[in-house]
Amino acid sequence: MSFGTIFFIVLAAIVLFQLRNVLGRRTGNERPPFDPYSRPETPREEVAGNGNVVTLPQRRNADDESGAGRISYEAVDKVAKPGSALNVELRRIRDADPSFEPAEFLEGAKVAYEMIVNAFADGDRRLLKNLLSAEVYDGFDKAIAERERLGQRMQSSFVGIDEATMVSAEMKDREALVTIRIVSQLISSVQDASGAVVDGDPETVVEVKDVWTFARDTRSRDPNWKLVGTESEDA
Repeated sequence: MSFGTIFFIVLAAIVLFQLRNVLGRRTGNERPPFDPYSRPETPREEVAGNGNVVTLPQRRNADDESGAGRISYEAVDKVAKPGSALNVELRRIRDADPSFEPAEFLEGAKVAYEMIVNAFADGDRRLLKNLLSAEVYDGFDKAIAERERLGQRMQSSFVGIDEATMVSAEMKDREALVTIRIVSQLISSVQDASGAVVDGDPETVVEVKDVWTFARDTRSRDPNWKLVGTESEDA
């Protein structure tokens, strides 16, 4: 998932839940959170067969837009007001990785969000393990295991994302962290072995507000971002 650095993640939400401890509370239904992405080598979005990595738009060299090897902050200024704390930190990330494109990262994060939400509902541990940090994955895994223990299954339909914005960023040593607020529309429910609904509503669209944090070691050859933190915004 290369968010232009993509994985950009590129960043949970949804465990209808007992994932509340992992995600927090949501408006109507709880869903699992969802972690991140990888830097793209091709200009298209795809799920790699074995790697299960989301590939986003190919990153560009700093020379392409600034010339003479100088880093341009134009892309950063388009998504964060110059002088703001977010702008300052995004510039620091771009200094560490000139290929980092905030707008492309955000698009990649949206793709990753949908992938993670659906993977959690399907109990797809393999995909989740590639997109989440070990700690976040552990929370998802436990929620899925509890669902399986109770003989329950989750039915989820991802309607779409209404809003996705960067709220903060930070460089910690060589690690870049970007936090994104996502407002999405979902239909989700949990059914027991007999088919009775025990949580959620299979026919009602619910607004979910999540705040996810993605991270990547800017010195690593691994272009992938991982979801390292999730919380749900109160309604």
